[in-house]
Amino acid sequence: MSRTRFPRRWRGAFAVAVATALALTACSGAGGGSSSGAGGGKTITVLMVGNPQMEDLAKVTADNFTKQTGIIVRFTILPENELRDKVTQDVATQGGQYDVATIGAYEAPIWAKNGWLHELSSYAKADGGYDEGDLLKPMVASLSGEDGKLYAAPFYGESSFLMYNKELFAAKGLTMPERPTWQQVAQFAARLDDKKAGVAGICLRGLPGWGELFAPLTTVVNTFGGTWFEKDWTPKVNAPEFTEATKFYVDLVRAHGEAGAPQAGFTECLNTFGQGKAAMWYDATSAAGTLEDASASKVAGKVGYAYAPVNKTKSSGWLWAWALAMPKTTKNADAAWKFISWATGKEYEKLVGSSLGWSRVPAGKRQSTYQIPEYRQSATAFADLTLKSIQEADPVNPGLQPRPALGVQFVGIPEFADLGTKVSQEVSAAIAGSTTVDKALADGQRLAEAVAKEHR
Repeated sequence: MSRTRFPRRWRGAFAVAVATALALTACSGAGGGSSSGAGGGKTITVLMVGNPQMEDLAKVTADNFTKQTGIIVRFTILPENELRDKVTQDVATQGGQYDVATIGAYEAPIWAKNGWLHELSSYAKADGGYDEGDLLKPMVASLSGEDGKLYAAPFYGESSFLMYNKELFAAKGLTMPERPTWQQVAQFAARLDDKKAGVAGICLRGLPGWGELFAPLTTVVNTFGGTWFEKDWTPKVNAPEFTEATKFYVDLVRAHGEAGAPQAGFTECLNTFGQGKAAMWYDATSAAGTLEDASASKVAGKVGYAYAPVNKTKSSGWLWAWALAMPKTTKNADAAWKFISWATGKEYEKLVGSSLGWSRVPAGKRQSTYQIPEYRQSATAFADLTLKSIQEADPVNPGLQPRPALGVQFVGIPEFADLGTKVSQEVSAAIAGSTTVDKALADGQRLAEAVAKEHR
């Protein structure tokens, strides 16, 4: 698979992102740098996204990793949008506040190219128990630089699929196809919407953010035949296909979506669906483990799973990995790698399964995960579908036309973080009813034209 080629003038885009981060991000979190801990051991600082799998990692670290190594870990855990601001601020400005930071498939190749991250392949090869070859190839490809080296180790990987409440479907006599169309999903949502009972027909993200609202929405754009840019960088944000997809999404969530949709991201939809307050939810495959955990979900054992809905394409699931990276500014590279190796290794998955429950294993990154009998039994409803969805995702050709940069639910250029977030704010406002989709995308087209000039 060919790698994205990034233009020399990309630094300005991250300057915008850093300025935004400085303006928006609160100064909470762990102290800068690292120091000696109790007993002469190291202390490392780790910045993580506040998803359930990461919160589990924080829970088990002291009693396992620290006891084994003597390395104390100080965590800062933030919601997704705040995490993106914070990590961009620190890494882009060479702040040196964190020894390990959570980044994704979007940032890894770009930041590797700029020399902001330690390459991890040499650490992995020298670590006899790590087994880099066991990592799923789509995850490795998405987290590697142009030199073919790994720059972030996947903590968990995901695609996207449709989750639905089987009891609600059965009560209405409805049957979910294995590969539904978006038109079918809209019909189901209309049938299942029960505002008197407080149950939405579907939950869809409406929270602004290129990685929030536009994660699901860009996959809808792809399967409706749209794209952010054509191969020659012609922007197509207000093209008929992009407009049709966005209007479909906005109309669907306004008519049959969750209450407070303009403020609902992954976490809010996870809670809404997990509490039985939505009949369907289109989102990350990684959500399934939490939904099947009876201690955290009221719908455990009641959830059905189907491939990402389509319109004109054969498949449309996204491809993402939340991964642990080591900024070049760390003064504790060896200790940082020990933590990364432990958190992304085979034994960690067994630790989570045996101590917290097998449905909570951070899957989607290692082939061996799907060979663990206890995990397969626990994840019978979604494990194979998750793996197949990851393998089907195509970051090179996710739609109907050639693309100028890698990415399924994002465009693999530095400017996309700012572009996608600004357009998402307008689309979220359309969901709230304070603007129109046509105006939102007309504004987005002008922004995209400015980006295109930098790449032509």
